[in-house]
Amino acid sequence: MGERTPAVGRTRSRRRFIKRVIGGGVGASMAVAAGGSSLSAQNGGPIRAFDHVSLPMRDTDAMLRFYRDLGLPVNEGPQICSVHLGDQKINLHRPAFWQSESFTLRAPAAEPPCGDFCVVWDGTVEALRDLLDRVGAEIIEGPVERVGGGDGGAARGTSHYIRDPDGNLVEFIIY
Repeated sequence: MGERTPAVGRTRSRRRFIKRVIGGGVGASMAVAAGGSSLSAQNGGPIRAFDHVSLPMRDTDAMLRFYRDLGLPVNEGPQICSVHLGDQKINLHRPAFWQSESFTLRAPAAEPPCGDFCVVWDGTVEALRDLLDRVGAEIIEGPVERVGGGDGGAARGTSHYIRDPDGNLVEFIIY
């Protein structure tokens, strides 16, 4: 069976709900979804953005070299390393840390490769391909048209997909 396409009204309603979650906070959106009519029902501030995501690493040296070779700042710590993208980061948990039974603040079944994320590329397709060739990353799919997170989840872009040394899927989208 094919995938069902939602009715236009439901699609707009979902977009409106998502914009309220992002712009007005989860509490306000839940109040609106439950029949409330204003954003004043929220307690606390709105959710503004992602701060970081975390992934377990298998091959620390290869992962850190790979992300540095992509031109990203990398900080190394005894248990967690981080890759920085503007005001967001990817925390990379060292193997001894994520495999420790005492470390419970993680998804219990997460093991490399478990990441699938998209970064925005501000350069040209040619510059992206040159960089990926230089770091030895094979494009496994792309160019393909995708809808990204820009413009409230409505922006269209062109994406290229690669895998990092641990096998996580990394998408580069160009708007």
